[in-house]
Amino acid sequence: MFVDTAKVFIQAGKGGDGAMSFRHEIYVAKGGPDGGNGGRGGDVVFMASENVNTLLDFRYKPELKAQDGTNGSKRDRNGKSGEDFIVKVPIGTIVKQDGKIIADLTENNQEVIIAKGGSGGFGNAHFKSSTRQTPRIAERGEPGDKFEAELELKLLADVGLVGLPNAGKSTFLSVVSNARPEIADYPFTTLTPNLGVADIDESSLLLADIPGLIEGASEGKGLGDAFLRHVERTAVLLHLVDIYNDDVAVSYKTIRTELEKYSPELATRPEIIALTKSEGVDEEIVAMQVDSLKLVAPKSEIYVISSASQKGIKEVLRSLVKLVEKVNKEKAIISSSEDSDIPVITLSEGEISEKWKVEKVESEEGPAYFVVKGDKIEKFARRTHFEQYEGVNRLRDIMKKLGITHELRRKGAENESIIRIDGYEFTLVEQ
Repeated sequence: MFVDTAKVFIQAGKGGDGAMSFRHEIYVAKGGPDGGNGGRGGDVVFMASENVNTLLDFRYKPELKAQDGTNGSKRDRNGKSGEDFIVKVPIGTIVKQDGKIIADLTENNQEVIIAKGGSGGFGNAHFKSSTRQTPRIAERGEPGDKFEAELELKLLADVGLVGLPNAGKSTFLSVVSNARPEIADYPFTTLTPNLGVADIDESSLLLADIPGLIEGASEGKGLGDAFLRHVERTAVLLHLVDIYNDDVAVSYKTIRTELEKYSPELATRPEIIALTKSEGVDEEIVAMQVDSLKLVAPKSEIYVISSASQKGIKEVLRSLVKLVEKVNKEKAIISSSEDSDIPVITLSEGEISEKWKVEKVESEEGPAYFVVKGDKIEKFARRTHFEQYEGVNRLRDIMKKLGITHELRRKGAENESIIRIDGYEFTLVEQ
């Protein structure tokens, strides 16, 4: 069963907690801290695979969860990191979060980290110093990324076959490739996209047969709206028109209009037109149909073919090869130009912003409280054991060093004022 959309719940592994432990060995008068660090949570990694061609599995297994890191323990033993969860998806899969694309897997074996595992918390041995001989601080492991994602599959092909239902697309694909789509003499025989490889001379083409489109397909009529996305990935369109249509120009314009409504960029996509089922048709009728198409598509190459008798098949494939090569060269030039003109700025691994802000929130149920937001301070809050006196005081010290405490005072915070960071609550000064 072909499925090209799915919703999944993704959760990376939680980091393990750091341990708070002290040595208690015989004949050691004052054992020092020996609590180990927690292990890192596993990542959720998507990998494109040519051996997968549908998103069907995600309908039955919508939860993708990586392994948690284990906690640290005494004797300076660090916790084991959680294993990454490798998820194989079809080539051409797009991953979206809240409608925004976060990954686009277009090459075989391409890997993308979709959700990062949480860092493990430090054990109390990490905090030992010359002035702090017996630290009673251990951090919690950070939670991993967690969100709902939408998966969308867009087939990657050199040529997309488009046309009205029963225009001969599946028959053409079965003749030029090893694909075996369902073929019958009635509309909407093809219910799912099909891929096939066509060999011609020294070259080959990957062709995608898209289910037949009808007027209104871009607005949800017929089957086309569910599969038009697959046309977006193709370099060239092969527009097939049944030569027996009463008005081939209208048939052609119907499909062009739907493509343009779905995506204006598709209206500029290079195309070749082929009149199909020409076996047994008088030359006079063939010439009339070709002339009709030339009036509405003067810039497009037009071929007359017959899949049954192989008439014109090689000529069409050779023209498609030339057009695909031309398009790919143009894309390569544009891509190299963009790479050289646009500077790329990246953050190093683990780098987070030190920016923060403080908001005072008036409450009808009690005194005002203060909300502190910022990547770095929220990270420290998530790692703090709020039931540990020393841990909360450490967080307060960090707030002082970052200037947050001064800003809280400036906005009217008192010693007993409630401070909220990433959902955690505590007072500005210990009560």
